[in-house]
Amino acid sequence: MLDCVIQGGTVVDGSGGPARRADVAIKDGRIVRIGTVEEDAARVIDAKGKLVTPGFVDVHTHYDAQAFWDQTLSPSPLHGVTTVVAGNCGFTIAPLQPEHGDYLMRMLARVEGMPLPSLQEGVPWDWTSYGEWLDRLDGRLSVNAGFMVGHSAVRRLVMGERSIGHHATPDELEAMKQLLAESIDAGGLGFSSSWATTHNDPNGEPVPSRHASEDEMVELARVCGGFDGTSLEFIPAVGRFGPDRVDLIARMSAAANRPLNWNLIAPSTSPKQMAVMENNLAASDYARERGGKIIALTVPCAIESRLNFESGFVLDALNGWREPMALPAADKMALLADGEQRRKLDELAQGPSPLRGVAKWHVLTVGEVFAEENEQYVGRTIGEIAESQGRATFDVLCDIVLADELRTGLYQPIRGDDDETWKLRVDVWRDERTVVGGTDAGAHLDLLATFNATTAMLGSAVRQRGLLSWEEAVHHLTDVPARLYGIKERGRLEEGWWADVCVLDPDRVAARPTYARYDLPGGAWRLYGEADGIDHVLVNGREIVVDGEFTDARPGTLLRSGRDTSGTGAA
Repeated sequence: MLDCVIQGGTVVDGSGGPARRADVAIKDGRIVRIGTVEEDAARVIDAKGKLVTPGFVDVHTHYDAQAFWDQTLSPSPLHGVTTVVAGNCGFTIAPLQPEHGDYLMRMLARVEGMPLPSLQEGVPWDWTSYGEWLDRLDGRLSVNAGFMVGHSAVRRLVMGERSIGHHATPDELEAMKQLLAESIDAGGLGFSSSWATTHNDPNGEPVPSRHASEDEMVELARVCGGFDGTSLEFIPAVGRFGPDRVDLIARMSAAANRPLNWNLIAPSTSPKQMAVMENNLAASDYARERGGKIIALTVPCAIESRLNFESGFVLDALNGWREPMALPAADKMALLADGEQRRKLDELAQGPSPLRGVAKWHVLTVGEVFAEENEQYVGRTIGEIAESQGRATFDVLCDIVLADELRTGLYQPIRGDDDETWKLRVDVWRDERTVVGGTDAGAHLDLLATFNATTAMLGSAVRQRGLLSWEEAVHHLTDVPARLYGIKERGRLEEGWWADVCVLDPDRVAARPTYARYDLPGGAWRLYGEADGIDHVLVNGREIVVDGEFTDARPGTLLRSGRDTSGTGAA
């Protein structure tokens, strides 16, 4: 008897080939037949009128910590995701020594927007090696999950406080290479790092990876070349890549003979932003000529960002704002309350910075407020409020933020939800130098809701606008990212492959509105959202989502390099 038959659906197998009417038979976690199935099964899923696709693959997440308090890795599976890659941007919580745990959790709280109380209460922090950490997660998760080895964690463990402000000595570099090799040998999927100017530690200093020399970057990348099925992930800069960064990522990829993906392209019809995008995509051409392979991640949805002065993330990338945003709350409030300091901060914010547009205070919309006096401002822009009061926009903003003790939710305008930008996104997805990804799911819990990118993409680009076929869209969400990371026997529906399957309603699929959900350890909240039209999600043949609700099944595989991945050469 079969374990499960998905009956009567239209199979979109992930290859990009034409859809076909077929049943899908599953036994022992694998697909055993695609076609007409007449055998009895313990479970029959009626898929008439539905699409049967591979589960979606999200290659840029930060579920490393959440995996300890939420084994479903919600809400990603509600949006059809069955495989995630975490440990990106150099931010992992292993390898570890006891004296570095506090620094790493505070760094994660700062750069990835994970509430510190949740990290303190929800994560045990009692392992040392990378392999011990993976073993703690093995067999506990709903989805398949693989993890990169983070540069900042490795650098902090080897160099301690010298990881900030110093280049590595030859001995320290050798120790880092050895530690990275041991971590990959234990199952790490490769090496991740960041030189993003938005990545600052709890003291306001650039995170450890940002203090590395180019030689360190290339030598650590080279370590991956000794292990099958590994990859590189790196953020070389925020904004336009200079020639030095283009050359660096090409050398890293060539030294490792592995693909390097970088985060992030957010397509924009702005001529200035299009020029930046073309400049950065040209890094792929440069690398190809030198034996490397560079791939850009592109998030497949419109983006709405929520800023707040409590964490200061993103705001700390403004000119001269790094140190002020790292101050303790009381000191930060005192700074914002001082009229002269306000003026200086505003002037600095208008100075040169890749994210200078963040300082367009008048376009920010007031969201969540905590002081009764601020309730009148909810849903209004700072510009509207300032005009009605005859006051300067930054003064109005500061007063609102101070009344809320820095916790005000400030929403930037949604970028790119117009037809022209959606058409541009599709063109970018079709560029062989890109791959759909970059959701940051599991991170920036009070800043972004791009965890819903898969259903937002299918609902907006395919169902509503008809800009590409279901076959092409599913191919971008499944097979392309799986092949980038060399994930074996996943990303397509094929006989003999693992049964990671999504049954979706093509007439309903969409991302639902996001909201604040108070379900984190320590009583903290996060932005959250479910989906419509994702009816069944199976991982290794077992249902983890039924009609938009999680089951108790935890069938996910802990993906280990060389066992569950292979290939991924730069050629």
